[in-house]
Amino acid sequence: AASSCLLLLLLPSLVTASHSPPGCKIRITSKGLDLVKQEGLRFVEQELQNITVSDLHGNEGQFQYNISQVKVTDLQLAFSDLNFQPQQHLVFNINNASISLRFRRQLLYWFFYDIGSINASADGVYIYTVLQLAKDEAGRLKISNMTCDASIARMHAGFSGTLRKVYEFLSTFIVSGMRFLLSQQICPSLEHASLVLLNSLLDTVPVRNYVDEHIGIDYSLLRDPSISTDTLDLDFKGMFFPRVREDQELENHAVEPVIKETERMVYVAFSEYFFDSAMHSYFQAGVLTIELQGEKVPKDLEVLLRATFFGTIFMLNPSVDAPLRLVLQVSAPPRCTIKPSGTSVSVSAFLNISLVPLDHPPVQLSSMAMETKLSAKVFLQGKALRVQLDLRRFRIYSKQSALESLALFPLQAPLKTLLQLTIMPIINERTKKGVQIPLPEGMDFTREVVTNHAGFLTVGADLHFSKGLREVIEKYRPVPTAAA
Repeated sequence: AASSCLLLLLLPSLVTASHSPPGCKIRITSKGLDLVKQEGLRFVEQELQNITVSDLHGNEGQFQYNISQVKVTDLQLAFSDLNFQPQQHLVFNINNASISLRFRRQLLYWFFYDIGSINASADGVYIYTVLQLAKDEAGRLKISNMTCDASIARMHAGFSGTLRKVYEFLSTFIVSGMRFLLSQQICPSLEHASLVLLNSLLDTVPVRNYVDEHIGIDYSLLRDPSISTDTLDLDFKGMFFPRVREDQELENHAVEPVIKETERMVYVAFSEYFFDSAMHSYFQAGVLTIELQGEKVPKDLEVLLRATFFGTIFMLNPSVDAPLRLVLQVSAPPRCTIKPSGTSVSVSAFLNISLVPLDHPPVQLSSMAMETKLSAKVFLQGKALRVQLDLRRFRIYSKQSALESLALFPLQAPLKTLLQLTIMPIINERTKKGVQIPLPEGMDFTREVVTNHAGFLTVGADLHFSKGLREVIEKYRPVPTAAA
């Protein structure tokens, strides 16, 4: 009884641990699936056109035949469908398709020998495939299994030549044999296309890669995809990490993104954790520091600091002819706040002001604390998520005394101008590259719309194939091994 009570007490924590909230979430809707179906159908047609059928030979009484060099000349896949099937499947269905063939004949009947080509058509072709989607060991989406059923309702062959009547009488043996061989090749061809070729396309989705020389991002899937009748949802870790400590884990306490919309082809949601982990990683990498010295310090600010700030607070001689050095250093990892009204970033920092006399050690004049709030505009361009920051609120104060904080008040406006004109362009230049969203190569977003929620934001967009599946797959096609 005691152990049962203990299990009941631990159950909520075990459930929470097994369902880690995602930092990034992607939803593909049925509209997006329709676009994938169009591109996928072209790919299936190309695969079926490459079907290899074994040579067919045999004899019936005095009639001997040999069929070789079978080639698919045309496909008509007019009635096809691609659907979601809960919980982890995609169903691809082709009905009443037709396949046109051309092959070489070698026929012997008594002492008549004939060679040539035969045109044939397979009608009423039925193909039903079920693809199971799952997370592999690396955290990448993969097609883990496939079931397939294919059949051909009827097949016709057109004969010509002097022995046409004889061929038509004995064509049953040829047609039935070709029908069997062709139907046996459809599923293996599609199985190779799915488990090998399409999985090579999914390998182009970034899972864990570097963003720049300082940080990387982990886009590994947290769990298998969740599929309903209308949507496919993917939960990604969405965590940045510093390259100096790649094994570092930042615990996710943010709100889990919830996507309810289905109007667009795809939705991508980012929680506050996604952005917090990026800023935490930059902080851990030690790059949230900006230094301005000498001519890089704006002239108006330098005059104000020399004539007013230094003279009144430190009683220094304003005529001291030594370059100024301003070092702006973030003191704690910045925090992101996402509200329906907008996205903001809170930053705490120190501003150290020093004189740097020639051939002498620097003389620190002051170290003041700064608190700023930046408004963040998040937008998507191609597959890159970008952020543009703008200074919204700013204040400086001294940790030494209230009197010094009061004396710093005249510097509020010029230092804010310094941040807006000098520092913010540097920061926005660093964020200009953005970070790639986990989509396969050749697939891009269009008509993006960003919507803010409490604790997360969503980007709704339509999909566009900038490259065909065949083009990308050929680029990354696995190289056959010697054994194979």
